Amino acid sequence: MKGITRHPSGLYLLFTVEMWERFSYYGMRALLIFYLTKSFVDGGLGIDEKSASLIYGIFTGLVYFTPIIGGWLADRFLGQRLSIEIGAFTMMLGQFCLAAEQSTTTLFAGLTLLIIGNGFFKPNISVIVGQLYEPHDRRIDSAFTIFYMGINIGALFAPLVTGFLAETFCYRAGFMAAGIGLLLGLITYMALGNRLLGDHGKLIKSTGSAADESRKNAPLTKTEKDRTASIFIITFFVIFFFAGFEQAGSSLSLYADKFIDRSIGSWEIPASWFQSINPLFIVLLAPLFSWL
Repeated sequence: MKGITRHPSGLYLLFTVEMWERFSYYGMRALLIFYLTKSFVDGGLGIDEKSASLIYGIFTGLVYFTPIIGGWLADRFLGQRLSIEIGAFTMMLGQFCLAAEQSTTTLFAGLTLLIIGNGFFKPNISVIVGQLYEPHDRRIDSAFTIFYMGINIGALFAPLVTGFLAETFCYRAGFMAAGIGLLLGLITYMALGNRLLGDHGKLIKSTGSAADESRKNAPLTKTEKDRTASIFIITFFVIFFFAGFEQAGSSLSLYADKFIDRSIGSWEIPASWFQSINPLFIVLLAPLFSWL
């Protein structure tokens, strides 16, 4: 599929897989703080809010950290394609652990599996999106915009589905739905990956020849120094952004549950649904910003 506006079919496969993975993650995140803090009778674990927020914070921090390890393992030993399969399967097991039993044992087992699986999955699927295009291909920016929309579509519907199930049945039903979302993504990926992605993501970086080692040890050019500096500057500010952004899954969710009037007649909006507001505005406004 050549041309400026048409994209490889593999992009839409990765879009779908990422959408289901984000459905799983944000569906779980919408429930986690409530599952931790609600009483055992109400389906939660009855953990005090301070300890629950600490658990949530440590979990989220490790979710952002492990992709460093997962990306390195993929580059050196596994390849991106296999790493994505390992990550999706591990996260699916994590969601099913959360759904299996109302206990702190399954909680920590599930969160650990989610942390490990995310490390394998998250950095590598984005890499394959980039591999679908030749260097300087004008379509690559729009490709990542399309891919990013998959993230937000999954994040938009996830709290609505898992929140409804948690309110109607129990939190474990919401976690089960999150696990099923990952299962659908994994089946889609394994069924269509070879046909739509070819060899992208299968090649593993070699340790390098003498010429490669020489280039690696050469001093950085001005362009490389500028790019490296840009990465550090962006990363510095992004830390503060995500420190605030991730309050949506903890303190802001608790605030919505306690202090927001969520009643519409005799019906009360689930507090977890408020986490769909951010991706809703991204989906609605993305075309405008893309045009600008």
